[in-house]
Amino acid sequence: MYDTKMNWDDIKIFLEVARSERLSTAAKRLSIDASTLSRRVHKLEESLSTKLFERTVEGHKLTQNGDKLLQFARQMELNASQAFKNITDENIQNSGQVRIGVTEAFGSFFISPHLIALQESFPNIDIELLHFSRNVKISRNEADIAIAVEKPKNTSTIISKLCDYQLQLYGHKTYLDKVMGRIDLSQLSSYRWVSYVDNLLFTEQLSYLKELDSNIKPHFQSTSITSQYTAIKSGLGIGILPCFLAEQDKSLIKLCSNEIKVIRSLYLITHPESKRLSHVNSVWQYLKQLVADKRTVLMPDN
Repeated sequence: MYDTKMNWDDIKIFLEVARSERLSTAAKRLSIDASTLSRRVHKLEESLSTKLFERTVEGHKLTQNGDKLLQFARQMELNASQAFKNITDENIQNSGQVRIGVTEAFGSFFISPHLIALQESFPNIDIELLHFSRNVKISRNEADIAIAVEKPKNTSTIISKLCDYQLQLYGHKTYLDKVMGRIDLSQLSSYRWVSYVDNLLFTEQLSYLKELDSNIKPHFQSTSITSQYTAIKSGLGIGILPCFLAEQDKSLIKLCSNEIKVIRSLYLITHPESKRLSHVNSVWQYLKQLVADKRTVLMPDN
């Protein structure tokens, strides 16, 4: 029979492996060695008489039974977190850590520069900003709040449209001087382009060039929007950048502003239990108000 006295320790280990999908990462976060962690996972599987993970070259992937346990384990963790929160902070609202999972561009160039007002309003809320180049797994508690570029289909989470944002074509004088200072819309494929690595995109929402001209072949590609931005700024080529990023750099020149405009949306996602926590809800509401106040930054008129 399974020893319930060991249950919570084993559940914490299971949750960390499920989230990180790698023993080495989970072991580092739990401050135990990987071999001990592996033995604990095997012991848990033996006690439950089932396999919780498939061991692959890419890491530990949940089995069907593992996914079932994850749902219950996460609920246990959230209940415990809420209980401690209610007890220790009964008279202190809006206190605690909030982890926001977000894409690199929006996190670095929009959220980070606008956190001072949040800090001043809620000095007891600490923010962890986690950059993901994939969809954030709220169900695995990777973050308290996720900001996604694609509306998820998971009906067990709370989903709210955050905002629309605009992307446009930008270049630097260094490169534009080489092409006589102008871009011919009928010859887009003839220019040097900077873009994402197409076969590594986690969502088609980032595949901008296909919308412009299917014949465009980028000369420089990166999974990092910051690398693309610095490449364009150095004169390596032209590329599509979010306006909230590019408009902050006066050395970048907006090109074909009337003809090329790409619109995308962002969505806020959280778990119902997380949303009930005052500090998580306050950050959620702050983000909603922030995009409303900065609408012209996200959707410039020209």
